[in-house]
Amino acid sequence: MPKGSGKQLAQNKKAYHDFFIEQTFEAGIVLKGTEIKAIRAARVNLRDAFAKIENGEIYLYNMHVSPYEQGNQFNHDPLRTRKLLLHKKEISKLIGETKEAGYTIVPLKMYLKNGFAKVLIGLGKGKKQYDKRDDLKKKEAKRDIERAFRDRQKM
Repeated sequence: MPKGSGKQLAQNKKAYHDFFIEQTFEAGIVLKGTEIKAIRAARVNLRDAFAKIENGEIYLYNMHVSPYEQGNQFNHDPLRTRKLLLHKKEISKLIGETKEAGYTIVPLKMYLKNGFAKVLIGLGKGKKQYDKRDDLKKKEAKRDIERAFRDRQKM
């Protein structure tokens, strides 16, 4: 099964706009109590989330998991810091890459794979403002070409 396959629950579209994603890794995530039920109901937001390496482990910050409705007192803090599960080699590779200037670890999407919640994280280098404008121009031009081609086929 390729990386990022399975039932997709959330996607961080802003990450592709703000970063050049050079490499991706599939990571497991440590959850508590009712978090998995909320995640399976797709009540998760990755927009402002980022990952940081501390003491040889990777943690995910600012990922919002809404409290589970039937969870009552067993609910969790929605913005709790969550540990990501990766192989030692992958973590050491990420440590080496993030020491370089401009690299950061960004969550790209969350999905279920074999019943487990997985996060696809990407090693990204920040885009400058002119890069973002250039990408928007290319996207718009591609959309115009597809629209013209579609209109031409209808005739």
